[in-house]
Amino acid sequence: MFARRFAFIAILFIFLIILVGYSVTLGTSDLSSGDAYRALINSLFPGSFDLPERTTRIVMNIRAPRVLMAVFAGAALGLGGCITQSILKNPLATPYTLGVSSGAGFGAALAILFGIVIIPGIGGVVINAFVFSLIPVAVVVITSQFRKMTPMTIILCGVAMSYVFSASNTIFQFFGEPNAVKSVVFWMVGDLNEISLWNIPYVAIPMLTIFLISMYLSKDMNLMRMGDDTAKALGVRVESIRVGSLLMACVITAFVVSFTGSIGFVCLLAPTISRIFVGGEMQYLLPASAVMGACTLTLADMVAKTIIAPIMLPVGAITALVGGPVLILLLLSRGISNGVRN
Repeated sequence: MFARRFAFIAILFIFLIILVGYSVTLGTSDLSSGDAYRALINSLFPGSFDLPERTTRIVMNIRAPRVLMAVFAGAALGLGGCITQSILKNPLATPYTLGVSSGAGFGAALAILFGIVIIPGIGGVVINAFVFSLIPVAVVVITSQFRKMTPMTIILCGVAMSYVFSASNTIFQFFGEPNAVKSVVFWMVGDLNEISLWNIPYVAIPMLTIFLISMYLSKDMNLMRMGDDTAKALGVRVESIRVGSLLMACVITAFVVSFTGSIGFVCLLAPTISRIFVGGEMQYLLPASAVMGACTLTLADMVAKTIIAPIMLPVGAITALVGGPVLILLLLSRGISNGVRN
């Protein structure tokens, strides 16, 4: 079992490297693959090749940030979905279910439609989206501290908060300018077109940090799958682990959504597919879900860039369009039911 699980994660990681290497060569410009790779080498070892400034600018300012964001954002979404599903013992639970995406959309709509921002400046929309994405989670967590809530109650509370923010966003759009409303709609779909290199650390560092923390807590998460009473008897601080894990999952998802918009289905598909191959033990499921999420979003981004080139489709539309049928097939297969039980 260990060899099979390790082999699956290793193969996924190698596949991710291949996807990244190929994805950086794709785009609307007429650059060759060799020029793209030479520009990357020049960024690491300046002066290695004599290239036009335009080539370097396209690769380092447009293509590379987009590919890197697809990797780290996909890994963060896969990791957040894995933690949420395991802690709440529900294969359909994700940070989006708890209201992260709808809260972020509400914050972005305030900034885009009415210019209401928490901190004025270039990152006003990003900061708004991040802060408001955490409000539904904060409400759920605070409520759970005053009244004991089951995992199902937490999910339903998150869904209720999601509907409130989504309805508010819809009402706001009735009073906005047409161009601003269009921008809000495109933001809610989720896209990587506006990603810059400075955005990457704000997603990569939280993702890596929370991945290490969740791996440290993986044994406690495994015990919680046996039931709260059993886990408490074995010394696990169930309430603290549950609240802390949900906060971690929602925080990394909030970082992603703030920069990319609401890219759906990755946090649902990545852990669901990974669970079929590696089972439910968190020390294997966490890294598998992260790498699977990175592969999924990178592959979706490649499709978005090439399917009707030179037009680049929003990657969130691709993940939803492909992810929906894939999820239905998984639900109808025997593999997913076995994977959930594992």
